[in-house]
Amino acid sequence: LTLPQFVQLMDNFVGEDISLPTVNRLTAFIKQEYKQTEEEKKKQLEKVHCMSHMAQRKQLLEALFEKWDSSTCGSLDLEEVVAVLRTFKGGMGKEALIKAREQLCSRYPQLSKVGKLSPKAFQAFLELIASKFTGNEDETIDKLVRFLTTSVEQSHTKSLQSSARRKWLQDIQQAAESSVTSMEPVYKAVLKALSQDMEAHGNKKRISAYIALLEENQLHPEQGQVLLRYVACTADDAPHLLNQVLHRDMKGISFAAIDQGKPIYVPRVQLHGNVHFWNSDRPVEESTGSLLVLPLYDAHWRVFGILGLDTLRDKCEKSIFLMHEITFYEGVCHAFSKAYHHICMQENVLQVAVTALDWLYPRTPNIHAVTTYLVAPGKDKDYALRKVITTDNTGQKEVHSSPVVLLREENLLRDYLFKCTDSSEVTLTSVYGEHHIAVPLHDLSRQTLGIFDISIGQHKKLPPQEQKDLQKMLKMAQAACSEILQRSLEGREPTQVLEAERVANVRHAEILFHRFMLQELRECV
Repeated sequence: LTLPQFVQLMDNFVGEDISLPTVNRLTAFIKQEYKQTEEEKKKQLEKVHCMSHMAQRKQLLEALFEKWDSSTCGSLDLEEVVAVLRTFKGGMGKEALIKAREQLCSRYPQLSKVGKLSPKAFQAFLELIASKFTGNEDETIDKLVRFLTTSVEQSHTKSLQSSARRKWLQDIQQAAESSVTSMEPVYKAVLKALSQDMEAHGNKKRISAYIALLEENQLHPEQGQVLLRYVACTADDAPHLLNQVLHRDMKGISFAAIDQGKPIYVPRVQLHGNVHFWNSDRPVEESTGSLLVLPLYDAHWRVFGILGLDTLRDKCEKSIFLMHEITFYEGVCHAFSKAYHHICMQENVLQVAVTALDWLYPRTPNIHAVTTYLVAPGKDKDYALRKVITTDNTGQKEVHSSPVVLLREENLLRDYLFKCTDSSEVTLTSVYGEHHIAVPLHDLSRQTLGIFDISIGQHKKLPPQEQKDLQKMLKMAQAACSEILQRSLEGREPTQVLEAERVANVRHAEILFHRFMLQELRECV
């Protein structure tokens, strides 16, 4: 138990009406009766040491990845890393390298196709290599890190450029974490990052930028099973481009970039012959400049859209994109993908909550209200709670598009919600005579992702059958949320059990809750 969990356990045990002398007697009893053997102490210390060691190693390897990823593109070329590692220990580790690479490609099947190492895959690769050498694995890791650190050099100017670019990419992720289900802040952060980089490192070129996402083509499938819808673009291009749709049978290079899975660069659009010009007000003879289209990948290296940039608005005829700019735009794609899928994850968690509450309300008339919160960044490295769904005793729900934000210091009467978040354990309390059960939803590391704040009015507890149904709902909601989070992990293919999940992937989160209910019913039968 962590300290907050221990405090919460004791708080739930003693209840609200207990006297101070009784609390003192309980404290004295625990101090006297709690015993820990030397073996238990040793195991606990070893566990703490191991967790600390793994955290330090993770930080060390993340810093090494950043040093190698000086262009901030978010991934490393596998062949470049392998070429350097072949000379480790004077080339004596070639066999270890071959075996480690085979295991890595087995763990991440897409790696053989795309040849790109994410930070997670990079760390796994080095750990696999170290495990193949005889001797202490930690010492081998340290030697690998020192070797790879000295193998890459970076000038002061390049370092400053990388630092600035990393800050702009972090702003994209922060926009996603500060939003709940709205993509608009993320789109703005992406366009701002591109604009800032062009101003600082791109010779102040005037660019147009746009994001298009793949959709199923339901209206005109004869033009292709999927289409690209332009969901965001620079302000000047909005009248001509926003919400436009590109089909496979139309002019353009975007689908070629999607099919090939790599950026396509056209240095002179006027000479290409297969570029789609959206702005019909611009004469064809004035449509000169460069065009770059980059595919957007998810965690499984599947393409879900494109990022496009062009210099058609720039007056300089020789306005082109340089290699360091293109690699940074790949980093923007990577940052956008993480942000986009974070928003999708939050949307799916909300959908699970809505479905779970729909199932619960007909079965629990003694529940007065349920308020659902999601954990979000707050002030001074603390977190905030965003009220995202409120449900009354009739089952009527309101999903808040602009959630109310609760900060710890401003909501003393809602302190039980923050205790629940800190401990990641169920918290019981009474506010103005109304009894509340605060139940956490966990992420994969058992940190609190969200909270169900369940009000049962004047009742101290629910009737047995209603309590049983509530526990069942909470269990299934947690299972569904864990599955959603597992789906987003690199190297793990999504699990689909029901046929409906394959047919209606967009409603997967809604179906998940009922899938787990059905699976439990099957197990009971």
